[in-house]
Amino acid sequence: MNQTTQMHQIAGYLTDYDQYFSSFFSDGILGSASEAGLLEFTIMGRKRSERSLEYLRSHDLKLDVGGLRHEYDLVVTCTDLIVPKHIRHWKIVLVQEGMTEPETLFFHLAKNFQWIPRWIAGTSTTGLSDSYAKFCVASEGYRELFIRKGVNPSKIEVTSIPNFDNCEQYLRNDFKYHDYVLVCTSDNRETFIYENRVKNIRKYLDMAEGTQLLFKLHPNENIQRAIKEIEQYAPDSLVFSEGKTEEMIANSRMLIAQFSSTIFVGSALNKVVHCGLPSDVLKSLTPLQNKSAAKKIADVCRQVIDG
Repeated sequence: MNQTTQMHQIAGYLTDYDQYFSSFFSDGILGSASEAGLLEFTIMGRKRSERSLEYLRSHDLKLDVGGLRHEYDLVVTCTDLIVPKHIRHWKIVLVQEGMTEPETLFFHLAKNFQWIPRWIAGTSTTGLSDSYAKFCVASEGYRELFIRKGVNPSKIEVTSIPNFDNCEQYLRNDFKYHDYVLVCTSDNRETFIYENRVKNIRKYLDMAEGTQLLFKLHPNENIQRAIKEIEQYAPDSLVFSEGKTEEMIANSRMLIAQFSSTIFVGSALNKVVHCGLPSDVLKSLTPLQNKSAAKKIADVCRQVIDG
């Protein structure tokens, strides 16, 4: 949904063009796996795709699921981990979705061996396809990070990114709790990454130092399992599986998260953020608060179309 709403905002500044929308898709083996229901832990899973399509339909947007109905002047996407063959000959603008994952061994393998798919390293390989005309990124810090990874500097435009360019708006909310320590959990276990959740819960209790703990569960994780663990090891905590995470961050005293885009909101609102990144690095990566990312990206799209 983060990708979907960002694309919708950008499209709002390009209404003089015919526009078609799609949930995320792939071709080849991954496309077949998605159709067989084997990728439910990814954005190509049926649950997430249908949620995206419901949003698009509710806003009366025209659909072309899979992008096969027309020849397009431009494709705008939030990820290049997968670039289906039939869109590679069209002009592409890539938009950074949010936080990128840390560079693991898989990142270096995918970067140095073309036969290894980029998606195996997660979002750490964002931008490495070089299949796009322009890459719109969140901040100067991210521009430097992507250049270090090997992205062509001439293709990078620092525009900030929709959904994260105006975080102060979340301070005006009606969420009834305040001054708690907020934990935004991850879906590591659902994506086959090891996490000792019980150990982490105990660590969060120590970090809170008696302050009320509030858990916001990742939408992709096993909610029943997560609630059961929290009730057993941190029974006085508040647990939410729904609700606006950004507003929960705005009302919190401290934010604890892993590699999640939620840390951008906490950083922009000057919250104490524990996420595994040094505070100066987090500040450098935090999206520009220019309140105009969608328009700036739309301007880049026009330049690419006319170029």
